[in-house]
Amino acid sequence: MDIQRTVLWVVFSLSLLFLWDKWMVNTGKPSMFFPTATQQAKPVTGAAGSASGSAVADVPQASATAAGVATPTAAAVPAAAAAAPTHGETITITTDLVKADIDTAGGVLKRLELLQQKEGKENIKHEWYDPFLELVGRKQKVIVDKNVVLFDSNAESTYLAESGLIGGPFPNHKSLFIAKPGPRVLDGANEISLVLEAEENGVKLVKTYTFRRGDYTIGLKNEVVNGSAAPIAPTLYVQLVRDGNMPEGTTKFSRTFTGPAVYTDADKFQKLTFENIAKGKAEHATKADNGWVAMVQHYFVSALVPPEKAPREIFTDKVAANLYAVGTKLPLGTIAPGATRNMDVKLYSGPQESALLDKVDPSLELVKDYGMFTIIAKPIFWLLEQIHKVLGNWGWTIIVFTILMKLAFFPLSAASYRSMGKMKQVTPKMTAIRERYKADPQKMNQAMMELYKTEKINPLGGCLPILIQMPVFIALYWVLLAVVEMRNAPWLGWIQDLASPDPYFILPVLMAVSMFIQTKLNPKPPDPMQAKVMMFMPLIFSAMFFFFPSGLVLYYVVNNVLSITQQWVITKKLEAGKPA
Repeated sequence: MDIQRTVLWVVFSLSLLFLWDKWMVNTGKPSMFFPTATQQAKPVTGAAGSASGSAVADVPQASATAAGVATPTAAAVPAAAAAAPTHGETITITTDLVKADIDTAGGVLKRLELLQQKEGKENIKHEWYDPFLELVGRKQKVIVDKNVVLFDSNAESTYLAESGLIGGPFPNHKSLFIAKPGPRVLDGANEISLVLEAEENGVKLVKTYTFRRGDYTIGLKNEVVNGSAAPIAPTLYVQLVRDGNMPEGTTKFSRTFTGPAVYTDADKFQKLTFENIAKGKAEHATKADNGWVAMVQHYFVSALVPPEKAPREIFTDKVAANLYAVGTKLPLGTIAPGATRNMDVKLYSGPQESALLDKVDPSLELVKDYGMFTIIAKPIFWLLEQIHKVLGNWGWTIIVFTILMKLAFFPLSAASYRSMGKMKQVTPKMTAIRERYKADPQKMNQAMMELYKTEKINPLGGCLPILIQMPVFIALYWVLLAVVEMRNAPWLGWIQDLASPDPYFILPVLMAVSMFIQTKLNPKPPDPMQAKVMMFMPLIFSAMFFFFPSGLVLYYVVNNVLSITQQWVITKKLEAGKPA
């Protein structure tokens, strides 16, 4: 059997398999290769209100102990404490970066709008082919300049940050808090705080939300004052509660991970699917004195980061239909009558920008979904950042990076093109052998091997260099897909968002043309059926690129143009008998 034909058929078969897998995911069925979060949006139950979707009883209970001191059992909160508060008010805090709504019913952060992060330059509420309709005047483009909203609580979606005390009849995220007066807008100050107080059975919980200028990190100080006549041993819990739906605007062919994540120094980064949490099969670290928990989605993350060296218990839970929680419980130890105990937790909720994440915790950069080639993706993104510092435009950065990558792999590419050039030269001889021995496959293969030996051709010479480069190309794909820095970043002309598909499909068409030219430059397969398949390959692959981010398509277009130039020069030299 012809080895080259086998390799080409394997590539073609894998391509069809991955296309089928993509179709399965897009129709709501599980992927055959990659575990994903819930594929289809499900109705959110109990989403209205500040925290009706979850209850303290849903939070796994833990006993807090101090040396030689018995502690109250950490049972569910009594019905009186867990009942919904009679009323509450929504307090809005506005800074230069965020607009936060905090409900005094539970002290829950129930809405967070990112004022500097836009949903998209152009949010066109039509199907992917609509730009063509615009050209003929059959529709009107709808320009929307809407801010990204992470936390929210409505009939369609739920995403909340909750906290409270367990271990007794203590204030929790269903208690009614009282807000202390103070400024609600940052104005000229560098920070602003909202103080909330709730008391139950002589135990007071004081929550203080602190917002700072130019910072997506929200400080959450929890102060417990024991005004009762007996010692207490409460446990503070902080949790993120979210529905299992994919974020609005998720494109069909660029899905990234959405769901909870846990990090500890011992167990490292662990992604958890909503499906496994619902089945009780989510495996993750449960006890540590370091690390964080988070809710991750494309481009954005919310992470709860307790203090280092503070013992904690990590939990996940399904708290209602299509509603999931990930959080941390922090024992506060024994608090004597009249004593006070504090616990500060940081809540980062914003874009997955490396510089911002590193300020909170260096390990937070792991939330960037780089796929299986993270070890290669990180240095690739570092190089992209260095180029961008000089050029200031991500589109030109991608082009310069592509040129540098092409130079780095020049020897491998040249070897591949030389091999393909030689194969093209001997194609007539291969065709003649096939005709001569078409009734005897064994003799045909022997003759082919003899021809390869005589002409000094390695039948895999055109494939191996490409296979060696594949991990880099795959890592680059995930970098361009995952990094928030590309989001809403313009290049030139019609490309105003490198993270969105080309609105007029110019780059995908150029991609198809470049792939077709490359196919013509490659040696024509002796098998007529195989030759037809190879001619259709550019069309098959280009169909996917219509839905890919334009920054990714730009990379492939430039790479193809450079490859065509290199391949054409080498082929011409071989035809002229000169050293290539």
